Amino acid sequence: MPVRISNLNPADTIGASAWLVETGGHHILLDAGTAPGVEGRDGLPLYSQVADVDVEAVAISHCHQDHCGSLPVALRHFPRARALMTEPSYFLIERVLHNSVNVMKRQRVEQGISDYPLYHHGEVDELSYLFQGFKYGKVEPWGEISPETSKSCSPTISFHHAGHVLGSAGLRVAHQKESLFYTGDVCFHNQTLSPKADFEGISADLLLMEATRGSTETPAGFTRAAELQRLMRSIRDGLEGGGGVLVPVFALGRTQEILAAIALAMQAGELKRQSVYIGGLGRVFTEIYDLVAARAPNLRPDLNLHEALDLEVLEARKVSRLNLDGKLFIITAGMMSEHTMSHELTVRMAPVEKHSILFVGYSAPDTPGGALRAAPRGMPFHFSPSAGQLVRHCHMDSFDLSAHANREELVGFAVGMEPRTVILGHGEPEARDWIEAALRDRLPRLNILQPAPGETLKV
Repeated sequence: MPVRISNLNPADTIGASAWLVETGGHHILLDAGTAPGVEGRDGLPLYSQVADVDVEAVAISHCHQDHCGSLPVALRHFPRARALMTEPSYFLIERVLHNSVNVMKRQRVEQGISDYPLYHHGEVDELSYLFQGFKYGKVEPWGEISPETSKSCSPTISFHHAGHVLGSAGLRVAHQKESLFYTGDVCFHNQTLSPKADFEGISADLLLMEATRGSTETPAGFTRAAELQRLMRSIRDGLEGGGGVLVPVFALGRTQEILAAIALAMQAGELKRQSVYIGGLGRVFTEIYDLVAARAPNLRPDLNLHEALDLEVLEARKVSRLNLDGKLFIITAGMMSEHTMSHELTVRMAPVEKHSILFVGYSAPDTPGGALRAAPRGMPFHFSPSAGQLVRHCHMDSFDLSAHANREELVGFAVGMEPRTVILGHGEPEARDWIEAALRDRLPRLNILQPAPGETLKV
């Protein structure tokens, strides 16, 4: 029996990750995200298109907003479904969703977005009994058996460490002779805390693969270790020069990886021991990292970040009057969205030559962070509607410390798996096109598909 796969991402970009899979008469939703930078209901997956489908399970690859941010909405659409995820993600998911409610309520007031919030705190609490955490590698049934299909065995799912962030997983879905592997967001190189993906020995007829960095060329001789050393030198130089240093980060994953690198640099004497300022949500996720360090894939299980570092939570009300000189800030949001502390710190730091702003992740061009990164030094530029124009005099640099696999690694993985069909998603069109061309060059007979938003494939 063929597998049907529907791309519910509403846009032809990274967007809101959500894939509806039908196998053997059973339906499972892989991820339930929201589209970054798209406000209101326009940022939701195309749930209304499949509202009449009897979905039995929603499987979450990891707890970033573009993969899990609409989970309560999905469970509202599919009332028989339960939410499946890894054990570490089980510890994270409610915190992530409650924070989403807080952000949406604030945006309703500040930006007049009447759709918000898309769900409420009470709804998250009421749905939490549907959340189930599973161990890596264990095969679990997820489909309900009806009297009409009693002779069939349930389809199964297993979660495999993806190396991207705490709790991240590739998902293998199987039913009888059909199998599908969904990479989610994957990282095939070691980070400071997270070891590389463990997809060893996984086989599947159908590979559903991310393409985030498909348009990003890997420089000759590039190593993550050298890039990390360059970041530590820039932090040290900025602090020794008497300025403040801001590293804008995402609260989950990038915060903890950068904190771990700083802790190790301080232990080695490469950085002076001093307080590190973080945000409240970053502190919460850091505590969870410390809590589950021994229960999840971890290169540094003995490194307790709260014990190794003098962490201070920066309160938003103190940003405007805090003396920034000589202070180190590892602060959300990574794209410097309005009304975040990284945005407010940038307004103060960018015009001052002695300060440093160091980027360690992606910033979309249409965000304040993207505007800052594109701005020539000493030239006025539009930072955001609330801040208006800024002139950047501070030191600024970018460091490639991505938690996504590079494009050569993705192609190599797909070639090694030898699936019958590869479906490319979660990437810009040019990123997907590069990976498709590279795969066709190595495997001319491979069936490669790029479904449009809302398109259903019969494979």
